[in-house]
Amino acid sequence: MLTKRIVPCLDIKNGRTVKGVNFVDLRDAGDPVVLAKQYADLGADELVFLDIAATIENRRTMHDMVLKVAEQVNIPFTVGGGISSLEDVDDLLHCGADKVSINSSAVKRPELINELSQKFGSQCVVVAIDAKQVDGEWLVHLAGGTIPTDISLFDWAKEVEERGAGEILFTSMNHDGTKGGFANEALAHLSELVNIPIIASGGAGTIQHFVDTFKEGKADAALAASVFHFGEIPILELKEELKQQGIPVRL
Repeated sequence: MLTKRIVPCLDIKNGRTVKGVNFVDLRDAGDPVVLAKQYADLGADELVFLDIAATIENRRTMHDMVLKVAEQVNIPFTVGGGISSLEDVDDLLHCGADKVSINSSAVKRPELINELSQKFGSQCVVVAIDAKQVDGEWLVHLAGGTIPTDISLFDWAKEVEERGAGEILFTSMNHDGTKGGFANEALAHLSELVNIPIIASGGAGTIQHFVDTFKEGKADAALAASVFHFGEIPILELKEELKQQGIPVRL
């Protein structure tokens, strides 16, 4: 049985790690390279870096950071934010990233998923989906959750799998930053619909929330930020508890 993965997420803005609640009110959580090394040493399975202010000026900063992270860590890491071309992906993979995450650019031009998976292999293509439950229906949102669409989360998840994505990173905007638990019903439905791994994101607050998202949400990996950045949940303690609850993890 495949082990379940614990994935700290580092939101990057101007070369620093930040974390907000419900996508606003950003707090500084430190130097991404230092944090990345710390997480790798503490037993994280993978890391995700999201450049939340991805601009042309910022791109160079991001490349420099990816190079430094690749030197420091020995676990796979994914980079996302503002990626919209094969050239962007080529650059990041050359800098040492293992996977890239695309979001708004994939919704605007779904063929990008096919192009990336054909050129680089589906194993390094993660499609991030930010969705919000509106009147009982899960709808995809773009641009860091600021632009609503009428696209169904579940229809879009099926399409990204068909187009060659290797993994889906699903963030529930209703749960993000609230520390009230993951969107397990939606996650369980996603895992029935698609055969590629699902990373759960949005809502981690306690160790039990991770247990629940693996058992009830059927997630393959769980991503969190502030509970790790601010030392609220030590990764080793989390993994030991998961193991005790019968959830396979790498210790």
